[in-house]
Amino acid sequence: MTVLIAGAGIGGLTLALSLHQVGIPVRVFEAVRRPQPLGVGINLQPHAVRELVELGLLDRLDAIALRTREVAYFSTGGKEIWREPRGLTAGYAWPQFSIHRGHLQMLLLETARERLGDAAIRTGVSVEGWRESGDSIEIELAERETGAALGRESGSVFVAADGIHSKARSRLFPDEGPPVWGGIMMWRGVTRGPRFLGGRTMAMSGCKQRKFVCYPIADDGEGSVINWIADLARPPDALWNREDWNRPGQLDDFLPRFADWHFDWLDVPWVIRNAERVFEYPMVDRDPLPRWTHGCMTLLGDAAHAMYPIGSNGASQAILDARVLTRELQRQGLSESALLAYEEERRPATAKIVQANRGDGPDKVLDIVEQRAPEGFEKIEDVLSHQELEETAAAYKRLAGFDVETLNRRPSIVAL
Repeated sequence: MTVLIAGAGIGGLTLALSLHQVGIPVRVFEAVRRPQPLGVGINLQPHAVRELVELGLLDRLDAIALRTREVAYFSTGGKEIWREPRGLTAGYAWPQFSIHRGHLQMLLLETARERLGDAAIRTGVSVEGWRESGDSIEIELAERETGAALGRESGSVFVAADGIHSKARSRLFPDEGPPVWGGIMMWRGVTRGPRFLGGRTMAMSGCKQRKFVCYPIADDGEGSVINWIADLARPPDALWNREDWNRPGQLDDFLPRFADWHFDWLDVPWVIRNAERVFEYPMVDRDPLPRWTHGCMTLLGDAAHAMYPIGSNGASQAILDARVLTRELQRQGLSESALLAYEEERRPATAKIVQANRGDGPDKVLDIVEQRAPEGFEKIEDVLSHQELEETAAAYKRLAGFDVETLNRRPSIVAL
């Protein structure tokens, strides 16, 4: 029988490719009729890149992404706090990639169509519900644009990878309500500009209340294509709009707060003003769930564990979900026991990351420096010891599953 997947995002498509890799039939149903390369930049950590490499995608990733060499933290005044190598430079056996989210999704979609065939992926179709009958599960389909019923499809397992606004999740937990807003608004954009800090660095400046994150996602031969995010805290009672990657942002809403951030390594106001487009997006997540699996259906990716975009782990964790679920379906067959084994491993792990990201994840070094030295510092050692900096970075890697030694020596998740 077949695995049925709702959602052709990063998690759903990685699952489809992984199941096909081990010979398990799969069908994907995507509500958007013509998926487009939406969004801005994301980072793929080495533990997720390893899984995509084992799917045979390294050359394709290199063609559309940059290999990240280091991450660097700076104070509100642009003074260096901490740097550490990333990817191959840090000793991993796999690189870290900075990549446009939409381009990654299109790569996975094109590869899935090549390998599984066009008929395996239906677009413009939403999954409205499901029911179990004997040893099969049946999903109800509808045309997204009109709501017209499109009949049913049967399989052995149903996986809802339909994002932070998952219809399946809302059906399972009807009283949950909207995503949880933590009081931070983000403005995101992409700007063609000069290379900075060597041209392969992810840089973070400021603190939780006012932060600027930037990293190149491409190099056009003359300079960098810079992905950037500007964060500002809002009062707890401030209104926020439903998150939408396509909602235009207004420079007047945030640029004045960064107007004097002219650093010797980057002119932040210039980068903001010269963006191709700017999007506004509230930083939201969802509370961890008590369970993902309900009979022969389960949740995956943002539908299961939407998290703040801190620590560069949202897409990476969805990829890991897909690989662990594939392993369990390969080991135990298309069964509820396989789904429960997947959940037993992945639900506690991702819940810890959701909570850590609410505490600012590895970026909390910025908050500590801001608290201890609000007027700046001469030497970072007077504010934070090297040991504190190292341990903060190492603790998050261990939590998120990409400690270099552990990752390099563990066996593949999916055995071929």
